[in-house]
Formats: sequence, structure tokens, C-alpha cells
Amino acid sequence: MSKIIAVVSGGIDSVTMAYQLRAQGHDLHLLGIDYGQRHRRELDCARLAARRLGAPYEEADLGGARGVLRGSSLTDSAVDVPDEGAAGGGQADSEVAVPGRPNIVPNRNALLLSAAFALAVVERAEAVAFGIMAEDIGPSDTSLEFLDAFLAMERIATRGHAHPDLDLIAPLARLLKREVIALGDQLSVPFEDTWTCFRGEEVHCGRCASCVERREAFVAAGVHDPTVYAASRAPSASA
Repeated sequence: MSKIIAVVSGGIDSVTMAYQLRAQGHDLHLLGIDYGQRHRRELDCARLAARRLGAPYEEADLGGARGVLRGSSLTDSAVDVPDEGAAGGGQADSEVAVPGRPNIVPNRNALLLSAAFALAVVERAEAVAFGIMAEDIGPSDTSLEFLDAFLAMERIATRGHAHPDLDLIAPLARLLKREVIALGDQLSVPFEDTWTCFRGEEVHCGRCASCVERREAFVAAGVHDPTVYAASRAPSASA
């Protein structure tokens, strides 16, 4: 059993990761991070996951960073969240933010992981767990190369202060979204209490890239989707 700081956004992937780590017997400490995201409703789900798992929960308030994370629909109120099928609507968050790819926050994961490693030092944790999945892995801050390099940096930055074997793990990195949902179903993850939508309104919009991915993954996994969507399906690109 290891003491692990689990970065939990409140989405399907990170919540499933936390349930998996608890099922494996690890001592969990959940960390939610407010980085000024539009969809801060996800943090309510992170808190609820911690309560259900009986794990300590802390929340790092990095909301002031939204000013230097401008230009993304996730952090900048001046940028609209596109529907899937619109220009940029289907781009992964791992890609570089350029015009037409508004759902991207470059370097975000470096910010989140820095907060997690700071907590790992305080808690003398043996690992930080990050909930990326196979479809997240891209060329930048969701790449395995980035995670390896970030861990190497943190082992220098925390030398003499952190657990000597401090590690960074990504337990879901080899799983596709549908496989993550299948795993969550086996672990009895309450999917209705997870949040995915980029818009962060009362219910999932059903139109943004994240909602479409969520809906399609449930279908592919053959698992009942309990999510309430405002739209029954995303509009076509020509609509």
C-alpha cells in the first residue's frame, strides 16, 4: 500500500482512477485544482468522489492563473466553447493552442502537477497519480515523454524534502475511453456524479467535443449512460 496524491478533476477518467487505486488498497489523498476553468462544476464531483471514497480532499486555488491562460475556451470567457463538428471543436486538449483550436490550455498539466507535487512533499506521499488515458496522449503536456521529464525535474526540485522514491504514475494511460468506462462500471463508479462538459452549465450540453466523446464512449463500452444532456446529439458540421 502506497500513499498517493490523486489529481482528480471530477471527470470520468480521474474519478475512475481514484476508485481503482482505492480498490488496490492505496492510501489516497485527493487533490482538486481550480485553475480558472469555465467548467468548475467538475470540482463539486471531485469533492463528492473524495467523500464516497472516505479520502482526504484538498483544493488548490489557482484561479488567478486564468489571466495568463487566456485564449482558451476553458479559461477565457471571451472565447466560446464550440460545438463538436465546428472549427476546432474536436481537437484534443493535448494539442498546441492556435486559432481554431479553442479547447486547449497549453502547459496546463505542468501547472496542475506542480501543485500535486507540492502536496506530495507535505504529505510525504510516495506517488502522484494523474488520470490521462490513451486518447489523451499527444505531442505536448499529455505525452509520456512529458510525464517522464516532469518527474525527473520534480525529483530534483524536491530532493531532500519529498519521499526518496517519489513517483508519477498514470494508471489509465494504456486504456481507451470506452475501456475506462468499462473499468469504472466494474468498480461501481457513480458516473452520474462525474462531470465532462466544457460549458459547465446546469447539465451536460451534449454538443461540445467533450460531451460527444463521453456519449460515444458509453455506447462503445456497452454501459448505460446516466448523463443528462441538454441536447440529444451534437449538430452536424453543416447545420
